Amino acid sequence: MEQRTRRDFLKTTATGAAAAAVAGFPHVARAQTKLTFGVWDHWVPGANDVLKGIVMEWGKSNRVDISIDFITSIGNKLDLTSAAEYRAGSGHDIIAFGTWYGTLYKDKLETVSDVVESIQKQYGKYNDNAVYMNYQDGRWITVPAPIGSHTYPLETRMDIWKKSAGIDVQDIFPADVKKRDKKKIEAWDWKAFLAGAKKVHAAGFPFGASIAENTDSNDWLGPLFADHGVFPMDEKGNITIEQDATLQVIEYLRELTQYMPKEIYGWDDASNNRWLISGKGSAIINPPSAWTVAKRDQPQVAAQVWHHDMPRGPKGRWRGALPFSWGIWSWSKNKQAAKDLLLYLSLKEVQWKLITASQGYDYPQLPSFMTHPVWTEIVPPPGGQYNYPIRGDEKIITAGYPAKQEYGVQVYYKWLLPTMVGKVTSGGTTPKDAVKWAAKELESYKQRG
Repeated sequence: MEQRTRRDFLKTTATGAAAAAVAGFPHVARAQTKLTFGVWDHWVPGANDVLKGIVMEWGKSNRVDISIDFITSIGNKLDLTSAAEYRAGSGHDIIAFGTWYGTLYKDKLETVSDVVESIQKQYGKYNDNAVYMNYQDGRWITVPAPIGSHTYPLETRMDIWKKSAGIDVQDIFPADVKKRDKKKIEAWDWKAFLAGAKKVHAAGFPFGASIAENTDSNDWLGPLFADHGVFPMDEKGNITIEQDATLQVIEYLRELTQYMPKEIYGWDDASNNRWLISGKGSAIINPPSAWTVAKRDQPQVAAQVWHHDMPRGPKGRWRGALPFSWGIWSWSKNKQAAKDLLLYLSLKEVQWKLITASQGYDYPQLPSFMTHPVWTEIVPPPGGQYNYPIRGDEKIITAGYPAKQEYGVQVYYKWLLPTMVGKVTSGGTTPKDAVKWAAKELESYKQRG
């Protein structure tokens, strides 16, 4: 059998993938082997079938007998599976991680720097957030995954906001970046958003976003604080949350929450979706999942949903992200085959198929992949998802950045930001006392390591 280097492999697959189905995918030298793959159970109907077909075809062409398990995130089963495998030191060869879980288990993960460097050599660098989440301690601990990764733009009922607030989001963020008016984009800030939120609330269709112990809360509060230059801890471990800007954001939220549903403190990650789909809400901060369900169950709502940029703050415009990654456990007996599969799944031709299968929900972490046509073509309304890929000046953030990842993961999963905000907006704590509480929490993170 022909011996191939990794460089040769990538070079060949770049042109051979499209022909794999008819001519057979190029073989990597190996004896018949086995591989197990634990991957996130996609909620979009049909997406799992597409992935399975791609993986099985690769396995057949490369003498790898692959067993693939689709693991739901409902009830945190995906996270519990990776935790159980970490503790047991056995399980799948490859496992999908949600957001921060690669950080938690990196001492038992195979270095995948060779895989990622091959991908970046071919397609350019991953976005900064992907580097932050996956490159740790001088090595790539995980491969940024396209499947399941998503970001949090505003998802607005353009009819309600235009009629009730006089704000035409379709005009501000048209489905052609060349037609953007810089003055209108600059004017779209949190002050303008608050003014609009008051009016849609008065009209009976409030903006809704969770402030509770869930990821959705982190994924809009983290960007809001970042827009004002507030990051709980810096990369050197300095606690930076005690500043005037933090108090200003909390005061802003104390006013904004007056025009939001009272139930937001008990919401889960699906509540904002239901809020928009029901027709009661006029805006949420979410990936296109709410739109997808509305398209099926409430098409008249879906036809009015416009995805677009977040408001700007004095220190910039950030958008939340919940990225997925793939890791190879150190105990895997088939590391080379696992790396070759992850390399294959990262090819543009393959990711193109997966993004199409997800109806545009999956958000590639390679900026060079944002030219996929699905976000331009998918309807209704025409152009409604055009701005789901970042077209303007937004930067992507996962709450916890830029702290060292061991601290960042605690900021995220101990719900520091929503708890601090909720203490004020629903608990009656003063803003200064809430910030002092947060600073003490951060100090405890450092002590625990």
